[in-house]
Amino acid sequence: MAHHQKGFSRADRVAEQIRRELADLLRLELKDPRIRLVSLTAVEITPDYTHAKVFYTSLADSAYRSEIEEGLRRGAGFLRRELGRRIRLHHTPELHFVYDISVERGTELSKLIDAAVQPPKSEKPDEPLK
Repeated sequence: MAHHQKGFSRADRVAEQIRRELADLLRLELKDPRIRLVSLTAVEITPDYTHAKVFYTSLADSAYRSEIEEGLRRGAGFLRRELGRRIRLHHTPELHFVYDISVERGTELSKLIDAAVQPPKSEKPDEPLK
């Protein structure tokens, strides 16, 4: 990389590159129907680059979460090998997939905020507010 991004460490840049490459692999290479509605939200990497925690979310119903987890777990070896081909690191990190509940929480908070800021409804809709 020719230019240095301010405020981002090498680990941050590597983690983001891992997230982008894995997202591509999930979308284009992994033919497991269980993971087609998965979005990768973030990657955290250990300082020695041996382990990567890959956070994901899914549009699928929460009832399918265990199937998605199984699909990701089964595809982890393939994903790690392909990642090793795409990213030059001394060690390709072991991948650990973690469901990202922050997205769900964010959606719930948005709904609560929307409900809280709704203007009060008039008792009689035809009557102008005074």
